[in-house]
Amino acid sequence: MVDYSKWKDIEISDDEDDTHPNIDTPSLFRWRHQARVERMEEHKREKEKLDEKKRTTEKKVKEVKEKLQKSDGNMDELKKSLEELEKEQARMRKEEDEWKKKDKLQPWNVDTISKEGFQKTVINKSAINKKQELTEDQKEMNLKEFIKANEKQLKQYGMLRKYEDSKKFLRDNHKLVCEDTANYLVIWCIELEMQDKHELMAHVAHQCICMQYILDIAKQLDVDPRACLESFFQRIQVAEAEYKNKFQEEIESFKERIRKRAQEKVQKAIEEAEEEERKARLGPGGLDPVEVFESLPEVLQKCFETRDIGMLQEAISQMPEKDARYHLKRCVDSGMWVPDGNTGMLDVKAETEATEDGGEKSEEAKSEDKKDAE
Repeated sequence: MVDYSKWKDIEISDDEDDTHPNIDTPSLFRWRHQARVERMEEHKREKEKLDEKKRTTEKKVKEVKEKLQKSDGNMDELKKSLEELEKEQARMRKEEDEWKKKDKLQPWNVDTISKEGFQKTVINKSAINKKQELTEDQKEMNLKEFIKANEKQLKQYGMLRKYEDSKKFLRDNHKLVCEDTANYLVIWCIELEMQDKHELMAHVAHQCICMQYILDIAKQLDVDPRACLESFFQRIQVAEAEYKNKFQEEIESFKERIRKRAQEKVQKAIEEAEEEERKARLGPGGLDPVEVFESLPEVLQKCFETRDIGMLQEAISQMPEKDARYHLKRCVDSGMWVPDGNTGMLDVKAETEATEDGGEKSEEAKSEDKKDAE
């Protein structure tokens, strides 16, 4: 017949939630656990003290008996000492019996109801799925598909703050424990920094480094990253100061790289926008009107600023012919000047063709050009 009486006095768990609303439950749980641990330690110390006294007494008894065997003289004093030691041994046995009775009456609790069978973790490496080598295009495609399927969960993980919450979330969403998650968080950090959301970027960076640490541990052990999830969060929560300092240094270094990369992307975006704007401004000859305007002599710049055709014709007539042709051709190619002889504007079509052919104009043609300019 099984004796179930020992199960009657099991102490409640530390996380028992049946408490009064006005009681600080977490503090109560900590106090209960601390008080129970102290009682257990005191009970253990009593046993250790009894064992030590027992060993000391036995040693003395042995020494006295050896002296009795070797002594040829008065043995009364040794016999008296031996009797006292034997009485002490009897008292020790009685105290030990009392301790054993007390030990049997100790209630079971979450710390004593079971014990570890062994203290090592065995990982089945044969169960790990080895990934085949992928090309960069395949990796990019896989990342896009992964983000599309899991972006909501990825953002939820990136916003978590407590280690316990992160561990539970990744345990429930174990497919996120992979390199694609770290890559997504890097991209997200860069976007946040470009949007000047610096505090949020720093928070997501912390989550990214946590994931990167898990991946690094898995790589060193040559195991699936999911097998390193528990060990990482257990280590980081109770780690010594040196380990936490290195972890924080890695976060700061990562944030600095994010800032630098964000600046590079912003600068590149500005340059691309300026280039698009410049291409949109190009005239029929492929020249940028802004660049052409800045290269013109000051007197011609004033003409174009005021849009005064008369002033322009007068300024051209006062310039050397070679310079005038050069500037007018650039103005036409940039779209700043549209030749139209019918409206009285300067028609430089013939001049452009002649200049491109590299030939010399006749004196008659030059005279006509001068009249048109006047």
